Amino acid sequence: MARAKLGGTRMGAIRAYLFGYFLCLPGFLFGYDTGIVGGVLTMESYQRDFGYSDNTTVSAVMVSMQNVGAFLAAISIFTVSKKFGRRKTLQAACTIFCIGVTLQVVPSGSLACFYVGRFVAGLGLGSATAVAPGYNAEMAPKEIRARLGGGVQWLFALGVMISYWLDYAVVQTLPSSSKQWQIPVGLQMVPPAVIAIGLIFCHESCRWLVKEDRIEEAWESLKWIRADDGPEVRAEFEEIKTGLAEEFRAKAGFKKSELLEPANRYRLLLGFGIFVGQQCTGMTALAYFAPQIFAVLVGDDQTQNLLITGLFGAQKFITCGAYILLVSERFNRRPTFWISAILMAVCFIIVVIVNKTAFGDGTGPNARPAGIGTVAMIFLTNSIYQFSWGPLPWPYTAEIFPSRIREFGGGLSVSTQWLFNFLFSLVTPYMVNSMGSYVFLFYAILDVIMSALAFMFVKETKGRSIEEMETIFHSKAAFDVDLARKRGATENEAEIIEHVDHGDGTDKAKDTKIEL
Repeated sequence: MARAKLGGTRMGAIRAYLFGYFLCLPGFLFGYDTGIVGGVLTMESYQRDFGYSDNTTVSAVMVSMQNVGAFLAAISIFTVSKKFGRRKTLQAACTIFCIGVTLQVVPSGSLACFYVGRFVAGLGLGSATAVAPGYNAEMAPKEIRARLGGGVQWLFALGVMISYWLDYAVVQTLPSSSKQWQIPVGLQMVPPAVIAIGLIFCHESCRWLVKEDRIEEAWESLKWIRADDGPEVRAEFEEIKTGLAEEFRAKAGFKKSELLEPANRYRLLLGFGIFVGQQCTGMTALAYFAPQIFAVLVGDDQTQNLLITGLFGAQKFITCGAYILLVSERFNRRPTFWISAILMAVCFIIVVIVNKTAFGDGTGPNARPAGIGTVAMIFLTNSIYQFSWGPLPWPYTAEIFPSRIREFGGGLSVSTQWLFNFLFSLVTPYMVNSMGSYVFLFYAILDVIMSALAFMFVKETKGRSIEEMETIFHSKAAFDVDLARKRGATENEAEIIEHVDHGDGTDKAKDTKIEL
């Protein structure tokens, strides 16, 4: 499949990539937080400072408390984003997250205080991960929307990798003290600070501004992100205005009942299902509890398992980066979803077979090569995931919703991710304890189910503008996108001729207004 060519100016392309990946920083925050948990829970200094012995319960509660907060925030943040805009909402989310981390890092010696901190941080993290992908999709050129939106997963992988190696480094280089766990936990405050400060110098979403009838600001926002005000940008702006006008015409006076209209209902269920599928792969649970899960496969050696976990994190980052930079815009969305799910299921089944037939109790002559083989299959599964269900749900669910329900649709989709993240992270430690390597068979069955559902229900969206989604999903607000773009280009040509005829180009251009 050929890659779509990005038009416009060179500065516009540079700005699109920089801004797009900047808005993916909540993914880094999500990944870093995910990765530190497993390592911190294995540290004797953390167990000593908080005085507990039930590792399984503490593991489950620590992860699930943040996921509960993130779920509640993601499902409700759309009202705030709709009223105050994407930029201010994202800044507020980063502030809340930092407050939660502060509660975690103080030397309270109280698990209750730490849990509260996890919950508060979850409120900020859930809000950020719900708002940022939609903000990104609304500003990204359609030719690279998947590449930019998939950056959430790439930076997630980077965050996981850094957290794994940081856990390994503090265990290897620092004495067993509170600093061992306070350093990796406290460093969580760096990414949200960068996001909150950096957004001061960025523009609000052009599509949100058009929806708020702030047309001149919207035009300035689009000119800023494209670094151009030529015919193509004029045509794109006309398409945005026409698309929103058609939505308002078809559905004047928003009512909750329009969420149940066939086109919208289909998209809401699809957004829900895509993120359920992402969690059903088992890879997020593996990211949380990698040291514990690798112990099941290769034995209970803390240093060895943290090292394998660090390599696992590095592989996540490299493979996800390869997907984002090299193939994200080459392959269609639908086959990527269903084919990858089948391949992951096959890998998990092989892990179970090898572990049960060759590894045994870990003492036989074949135990070491069997352990290496199962870890290699987990790494292969991770590569498949990073080329599919890892990065692709983020841009896909951000691009399919119309502007009138984008806040709610995006929030519902991401909150689903957090809800099932919570459920799987809560039960996985218990499943690992009771089922051992058979937990991979459980996830293989889920992968097969996901593949069938993706084949039947996922719509192809590659290379299509956000406004074209109305046609793809057979919405009543569908319109002729090509005609709208041609009208915008024609108006721009007429404007240029008018400037020439008047002989006052610059001043006349400044007086020209864009109306909805």
